[in-house]
Amino acid sequence: MRFTETSVRDAMVIDPTPHADARGRFMRAWCLREFAEHGMAFTPVQANMGFSTKRGTLRGLHYQEAPALEAKLVRCTRGAMFDVVLDLRPDSPSYGSWHGVELSDENGRMLYLPEGCAHGYQTLRPDTEMHYMTSAFYAPASAKGVRFDDPAFDIAWPLPVSEISEQDRNWPLTRRCSGDVAPEQRLSA
Repeated sequence: MRFTETSVRDAMVIDPTPHADARGRFMRAWCLREFAEHGMAFTPVQANMGFSTKRGTLRGLHYQEAPALEAKLVRCTRGAMFDVVLDLRPDSPSYGSWHGVELSDENGRMLYLPEGCAHGYQTLRPDTEMHYMTSAFYAPASAKGVRFDDPAFDIAWPLPVSEISEQDRNWPLTRRCSGDVAPEQRLSA
């Protein structure tokens, strides 16, 4: 696997190094040792899958706050998606910044999101399926979100939104204060 740093501290784009032959390809999807060699202490405890029928479907931005912080490893298993990590860690030098990358079944690419970051994605093709592993169990009381069109972060989604849940459409906007996210809104946009 090839690990590439992003503009969000500790977030990584991970490209597989597939072995291909006449039968197709084989590639590693996760390796504790390789992740540790790149400074990522990621041990998955839960795996989730999502399927979206329409191109332009947007899901997120979601995160879990303490005490249930979670890191994620995301991949697209069918179709293609624009995957986004948003840094919500007040002590991070990349606080408030985001990074987006295309994940597809063809490129096999993955995005690693560290704890304290929000995650969202938009489908680029119909019938797109994604798979992600988390370092913590889902904790409904700790589940939070950031609105996809929040001007505080100005995420450049590649397509108009064709589908979005009411919850994701209605997360509160983050208040700005002197060019920075107001302290009372940190990690609870």
